[in-house]
Amino acid sequence: MNEKEAMAFLGEAAGYGIVPGLDSIRELCRRLGDPQKELKFVHVAGTNGKGSVCAYLASVLKAAGYRVGKYISPAVFTCREEIQVNDRNIAVRAFCQGLERIRDICVEMAAEGLPHPTAYEIRTALGFLYFKEKKCDVVILETGMGGSLDATNIVEDTLVAVITSISMDHMKFLGNSLAEIAAQKAGIMKKGRPVVSVRQEDRAAEVISEKADDLGCPLTVADPRLLKHIRYGLDRQRFDYGSWKRMEITLAGKYQPENAALALETINTLIKGGISIPEEAVRQGLAETRWLGRFTVIGKKPCFVIDGAHNEDAARRLAESIEFYFTNKRIIYIIGVLKDKEYGKILRLTAPFAEHIIAVTPPGNPRALPAYELAQEAALVHPRVTAVDSLEEAAEMSALLAGKEDVIIAFGSLSYLGRLTEIVEKRAGGKTTGVKKIAGKTTTGKRAAGKTTAGKRAAGKKIGGKMTAGKRAAGKTTIEEGPQERRPQVEKPERQ
Repeated sequence: MNEKEAMAFLGEAAGYGIVPGLDSIRELCRRLGDPQKELKFVHVAGTNGKGSVCAYLASVLKAAGYRVGKYISPAVFTCREEIQVNDRNIAVRAFCQGLERIRDICVEMAAEGLPHPTAYEIRTALGFLYFKEKKCDVVILETGMGGSLDATNIVEDTLVAVITSISMDHMKFLGNSLAEIAAQKAGIMKKGRPVVSVRQEDRAAEVISEKADDLGCPLTVADPRLLKHIRYGLDRQRFDYGSWKRMEITLAGKYQPENAALALETINTLIKGGISIPEEAVRQGLAETRWLGRFTVIGKKPCFVIDGAHNEDAARRLAESIEFYFTNKRIIYIIGVLKDKEYGKILRLTAPFAEHIIAVTPPGNPRALPAYELAQEAALVHPRVTAVDSLEEAAEMSALLAGKEDVIIAFGSLSYLGRLTEIVEKRAGGKTTGVKKIAGKTTTGKRAAGKTTAGKRAAGKKIGGKMTAGKRAAGKTTIEEGPQERRPQVEKPERQ
C-alpha cells in the first residue's frame, strides 16, 4: 500500500461516519494484539484547550528525556500529524504499512458480519500500533469527541486523566445540557487513578467531582484565579502559578496561561506518581511548545493570525484575545465552519471587532458549511461581508483589504487552516498576483473568467445589508438586496 492508497482507504472508511461506542475498536485492537495494553497514557478530554494542553505536556515530557507519543485530532496539514513521537509525524512507510495491516483486518471483520471500523477508529488503532512499535514511555492521548464512548477510551493504564474546559459542542452525540456533556467527558476516568480538571462551570464541576468520588479518583482542580503576574504578548507570555514562578510560554492567546496552568497541575500529579520531571525540563518544555492553529501568528505587516475557534466558548475566548491584543486595530476576518456548529453564536461574539468578513467553504470536508450560507448568517450581524469561492481568493482579498498596520484573522474549522497557511506563506514568498486600482475598484489580476473586483466579483459574492434569496444563473450566484437598503462598499486601503 502506498500513501495514495492509504489515504483512499481512510477516505472510504470516512463513509461509515461517526459511530460512538467501543465494541468495534476493541475488536480491531484485539486482532492487532492489543498494542494499547503495553502503553501508559495521559488521557485528555474536554471541549476546548485539549490540543494546547497535550502540546504542553508532550513538550515537557520530551524535555525530561522521555519518548513521548502524541495522538491528536484534527490534523492541520497532513493526516500523519495526528500520530507523533517526540514531535515527529508518523513516517510515510509506517503509516502505509500499518494501514495495510488494519485494512486486511477490517475486511475480515466485515466478512464476518461485524461493523466495519470507522476512519477515526482506524486512525486510533494505528496510533496504538505505532506507539508500541516505537516503545513510547508515555502517550499523550487526546479524545476526539466526548470521552466515555470515544475510541481512545479502551485504554486501561492511565497515569492521569485530564479534563479541559467543558462547554456546549457536539450536542447531537453528547447531550443537550452541560451536565450531560460533562458526564461524557468524565467517562475517561479510571478507578483509583488521579484526575486533573480545570475549574469548570458549576454544573460540569459537580458531575466531575461526583464521578471522581464514585471511582475513588484523587481530583485536583487547576484554578485560573491562582495565576498571578501575567504578562501577555504575541511572541511570549509570562506568569506565576502556585509554586511555579516566572513561567514562560510562546503560545499566544489570552486563554493560554489557563491551559498552561492545567498542564502544570498535571505535571505536579505525574511527579507525585513517581514520574521524574526536573524543573528545568518543565520550564524548557513550556517555553518550547509549538501548536499551530491556536491564535498563531503566521505573518506580519499585516499581522496574520489563525485560530481554530469553532464553538461558542472558543469564540468567546477568541473575542477576548482580539479585544486584548488588537485594541483599535482594523481587522479583517476569514471564517470557515462546519455546518453542524453553532456558527450564528460564533458570529455574534466575534463580528463586532471586524471591519470586513470574508466567508469561505472549508475544502474537502463533507460537513463544510457553504461560504454563501455562512455569509448570509454573517450579514445579519455585520454590514460588510463577502463570500468567496476558494482559499486562494480569501487570502488575496484579505491582503488587498488590509494595510501593513492592520490585522487579518482566519478562524473556525481547523480543517482549512493548514491549507490557508500554505497559501499565505507562498504569497509572502513573492508568488502573488499583480494588483491594480481601476476606477475606484480593486482588481485582483487575471482569471479564467476575466478580471474581478472587490465590488463586483465573478467568483466572490458580496453580501451586505438586507438579505433575500440568491439567484443562480450561468454558474454564478448573485444576491439581491431589499429596496430600502444600501449596499456597503469595500474600499481598498492605500498601501503603506
